[in-house]
Amino acid sequence: MKLRKQVTVCGGAIFCVAVFSLYLMLDRVQHDPARRQNGGNFPRSQISVLQNRIEQLEQLLEENHEIISHIKDSVMELTDTGAVSPSGHLPFKSANGSWVLPFDGRPTYLFIKPQDCQLAAGGHTQADVQMLDVYSLLKFDNPDGGVWKQGFEITYEPAEWDNEPLQVFVVPHSHNDPGWIKTFDKYFTDQTQHILNNMVVKLAEDPRRKFIWSEISFFSKWWETADVQKQEAMRKLILGGQLEIVTGGWVMTDEANVHYFAMIDQLIEGHQWLEGNLGVTPSSGWAVDPFGHSATMPYLLKRANLTSMLIQRVHYSIKKHFASTRSLEFMWRQAWDTGSSTDIFCHMMPFYSYDVPHTCGPDPKICCQFDFKRLPGGRVNCPWKVPPKTVVEANVAERAQLLLDQYRKKSKLYRSKVLLVPLGDDFRYDKALEWDQQYINYQKLFDYMNSHPELHVQAQFGTLSDYFNAVYKANGVAQGSRPPDYPVLSGDFFAYADREDHYWTGYFTSRPFYKSLDRVIESHLRGAEILYSLAVANARHAGMEGRYPVSDYGLLVDARRSVALFQHHDAITGTAKENVVVDYGSKLLRSLIGLKRVIINAAHFLVMKNKEFYRFYQTEPFLETVEEHTGRRLCHNSSNKNKMMYLVLFNPLEQERLCAVTVLVNTVRVRVLTEDGQTVPVQLSAQWSSATQMSAEVFEVKKKVSCRTSIKRKDDPQEVKVHMQFMVYGTRPSKDKSGAYLFLPDGKAKLYSQKEPPVVRVVEGPLFSEVVTHYQHFQQSVRINNVPGVDGSSIDISTVVDIRDQTNKELAMRLVTDIQSGEVFYTDLNGFQIQPRRRHQKLPLQANFYPMPSQAYIQDSHHRLTLHTAQSLGVSSLESGQLEVIMDRRLMQDDNRGLGQGLKDNKKTVNRFRLLLESRSTGNKVSHFPSILSHMTNAALNHDVLALPVLPKRRGIPPLQTFSPLKSFLPCDVHLLNLRSIQKQRDTQTPSPYTALILHRLALDCSLEAQNLGFNCTTTQGQLSVSGLFRNLELQLLQPVSLTLMHSSAPLANDSSISLDPMEISAFKLKLR
Repeated sequence: MKLRKQVTVCGGAIFCVAVFSLYLMLDRVQHDPARRQNGGNFPRSQISVLQNRIEQLEQLLEENHEIISHIKDSVMELTDTGAVSPSGHLPFKSANGSWVLPFDGRPTYLFIKPQDCQLAAGGHTQADVQMLDVYSLLKFDNPDGGVWKQGFEITYEPAEWDNEPLQVFVVPHSHNDPGWIKTFDKYFTDQTQHILNNMVVKLAEDPRRKFIWSEISFFSKWWETADVQKQEAMRKLILGGQLEIVTGGWVMTDEANVHYFAMIDQLIEGHQWLEGNLGVTPSSGWAVDPFGHSATMPYLLKRANLTSMLIQRVHYSIKKHFASTRSLEFMWRQAWDTGSSTDIFCHMMPFYSYDVPHTCGPDPKICCQFDFKRLPGGRVNCPWKVPPKTVVEANVAERAQLLLDQYRKKSKLYRSKVLLVPLGDDFRYDKALEWDQQYINYQKLFDYMNSHPELHVQAQFGTLSDYFNAVYKANGVAQGSRPPDYPVLSGDFFAYADREDHYWTGYFTSRPFYKSLDRVIESHLRGAEILYSLAVANARHAGMEGRYPVSDYGLLVDARRSVALFQHHDAITGTAKENVVVDYGSKLLRSLIGLKRVIINAAHFLVMKNKEFYRFYQTEPFLETVEEHTGRRLCHNSSNKNKMMYLVLFNPLEQERLCAVTVLVNTVRVRVLTEDGQTVPVQLSAQWSSATQMSAEVFEVKKKVSCRTSIKRKDDPQEVKVHMQFMVYGTRPSKDKSGAYLFLPDGKAKLYSQKEPPVVRVVEGPLFSEVVTHYQHFQQSVRINNVPGVDGSSIDISTVVDIRDQTNKELAMRLVTDIQSGEVFYTDLNGFQIQPRRRHQKLPLQANFYPMPSQAYIQDSHHRLTLHTAQSLGVSSLESGQLEVIMDRRLMQDDNRGLGQGLKDNKKTVNRFRLLLESRSTGNKVSHFPSILSHMTNAALNHDVLALPVLPKRRGIPPLQTFSPLKSFLPCDVHLLNLRSIQKQRDTQTPSPYTALILHRLALDCSLEAQNLGFNCTTTQGQLSVSGLFRNLELQLLQPVSLTLMHSSAPLANDSSISLDPMEISAFKLKLR
């Protein structure tokens, strides 16, 4: 057996052979061509101008002094070490036992302008309803409300509508899950294609008929299989207003576990398909089935130019409270917005479900009688034992009065005399009979109501936007504007409970393997998008577009759609059938293979020093990908002792980074050189095949280990005690038990224990030191990186979990600290924003868990401890100073929410974290924004450097060079979210000459003490020159567009600076050549 070794190469600015880095040095010199020196006296009118310029110069000098001071300090640190290598080689150990590396004391500076910290330091939104306060206010009791079990009795006076008749919009819909009980393709074949085929025929039979559709993944698949006549008929229905596309995303996305990159990407994919094939621009959002609602979604819809939205799955106590205060319709505002620029009109459905029994009014027994699919003789009936009746002349008056009573009662919960009544359920209208049953019977009821003016009602079929537009008109405001006296709300709607203490907090962790895989593929997708756009632009610039594999765009499209499909609220949530999960996984893995090919092909072109030597062969790739944990080794051939092997590294971040990169080799004789021949420090470590077996030599440490420890920054005398525990939850012994959706524990967690003491390995070296602890059901690695900057400022934690032999158990990692956090903790929403949480003793344990897509933290007036995560998991703080993460759950039964299965398909799963301790400057108040270091830590964790070995070539390796696409730094508070090649109209598999640049300006908490980031970091108050951004490329178009690229503003001058506010996400259409 050959000896397998692991080599960690430390680099960043110094990378092996070639680096793709989306950065370059920032030019701090500001040129003003108009500035010139004048002699003589100034007119009085110019004195104020001169004073302003003197003030600007003073500010620049102050900034310059700050930067010089940082550099001077760094140089002094390097000089003061006084360490001299005995052999002249680095790294080496100094007299005090610490490792000395060539980049210690590397001069870098951090200069963030005070103006760029004002959002965190300033006030927050002025909202009438703060969800954090609502949680504190409510009792969360559950008294019997009568026919509306979770609500209250609704009464009205018959004359209330005499002056202003009730307007009723009945909105037929069919909720189509792109995978749940069946796979996406199986659902399409069995049901969805029939729904859409029937739609074309049945809506055309009567122009008064309306319908709404949401999922473009299904719609596009139908479109591809439909003939031209069906396509034209469908287009006519849409343009005529009978069919409305609502939201228009690829899926109805989950809102708990998803990252905002993927939320945006699936929305773009749907909207771009609509624009290219139908010319449709959605204006209303429709989200009836996600299990709780995030505040990120209204922001993204607003940035995509939607004006209204609807939500449904909200805690029943909150629905009751909002109904009692007639606050079910509100303007949803972002927590950081001190104005109203982020406001979007939101309608919350008031009752238990979006099905017909729970949408016409408060009494499901009556509403079910108006679901005409349930007429006697059909396969579906009413659980309340009173079936629907076909509407005929003899009963139409009685039926209409009964239904109108429900409409009136429901309308009393809202502020306008306009009422929305959804009419549908999962996969409804798949048979022509149901179309006739629903539309014909309802039309008879409408005709009767409308022909009797004494009823004071106008009822009709409508689309979602028909309803919203009627509300705006009734209130005398423009579309999307705030009606008078409607409340403003800030916050989110987690956690969701549909009844009793049944909190849907289990799915925050369910099937963590796939949650982790999703994030890996998202990072690859973003990297592939950026590299492909740059490679194609550079190929055009060099006149080599015909020689570059532009057809790789098809692989990008396939990956976009697979990732978008997985954002569905039964996919990333882990709440689908086992065979459906396998289908999602197969699609994702196929996409990952395609993305690696896109990255390899783009990298090949971009690192070629002489593009004339560039040749692309489909069957003979120039590079390959190597994964840190599972990838191939860089093999050394003993017959070629001095033969060089080449490695290309790709940094997908927009900032320079200094980090350790790991590859596998099969020799202990390793030397790594940079492109210009400089030696790079390496650390050679053993590759372990098991807890105690390392090829021929084994070092074994066996003893009982206490996990109690402390964390202390080098420059901070204060220690923070951190005790890491592993805990186990069971499920309830009887009645309802935990399942894929629900977390129903059998009480507080118990400390994990095993009979044998764990095996502990300790590795110490110049680049990193690591403690690996092996338990029966998990293996934990805790690593400290000995590099300056971001990677050296936090602790790497990697936990490999395997609970496949457990029954009804959930494994948690708990951090116990002496931070005085009280009952408040903080979790992120979709990796986009931070939401404060409050632990409530009045709620059951499971109600205090929240989604953690990217981070959670606790803090007091002195410290903040942040747990960054590379995968979405459920998190809580059950005691002051604690953070607790559920890492995996294995459950043997269904939880009665329709899935019909437990969670028994667990896989060995790697959960990756970084633990960051930060000190707060005294006197600074606590805020809920990450620091710049925290932002960078999260980005580094979620976007690994990709190692791409150059494959041996018979004719030798042509000359290679570093490719750095940016000729000026991006400000370090600006995140390059995507650089996405835009499709050609009506041809989704071919790129147009245009590229979408999507930028996010981060909001910063500057009250946490600044650390050396390892790169030069400055901010510019959100100002950015795009024309000066890309090296060797000419900017031929700069056009602001909406977030999903459907709405365009007038193009800017190519040399314009763009401006971003903190937290703002903006998109621009570029033409690069």
